[in-house]
Amino acid sequence: MKFQMQNLTDDTLVTLSQQGDDSAFAELFRRYRPACLKLAFSVVRERQDAEDEVQNAMWKAFRHIRQFQSDSKFSTWLNRIVVNQCLMRLRRARREKFFYIDDFQIGEDGGTWELRDTRKGPEQELGQMEVAAALDKEIRRIPPLLRNVFLLRDVQRLQIGDVADRLGISVAAAKSRLLRARSELRNRMVRHCGRAGPAVLMAFPPL
Repeated sequence: MKFQMQNLTDDTLVTLSQQGDDSAFAELFRRYRPACLKLAFSVVRERQDAEDEVQNAMWKAFRHIRQFQSDSKFSTWLNRIVVNQCLMRLRRARREKFFYIDDFQIGEDGGTWELRDTRKGPEQELGQMEVAAALDKEIRRIPPLLRNVFLLRDVQRLQIGDVADRLGISVAAAKSRLLRARSELRNRMVRHCGRAGPAVLMAFPPL
């Protein structure tokens, strides 16, 4: 079976994966892991960080494989996920960067600054996992007319003009549907997360 998988095209493997064949996705993982690692390393510049984000990207691709549309290459879609994962890691690193400052001197006074530990605790990690699960569920519940625009723009990160071309609508119509989709998703997430719900969704790219 492994030999047979290796001889299948990407399109066939994607179709099998979308039908629930985990071995097909495993073959896609094997096939594209080296290129993804090279791409990730070019962004984060650390081997271990690159490996971590490739694993995260593959997991995300596995979870969302049914959302992949075959009118684009699987490799292009996967590369976009890898790059997004790496960029998110770099943004987190910039936010969490701090300095240890000991024995500072202000006038005649001296002392030590104590900096708060910014690492996430188990409760925060669990909360983020629950939010991600709720988000995935609510995206699926958005009407297809709005969901398709949302997936192309905010998940696959296509430019709004490309989204309009894909769906055969005007840019103005694509922007209108995207705004409605985001609004509906925020409203749905409020029911799960209270005031924290919309905050999770504030990182949308511009129209």
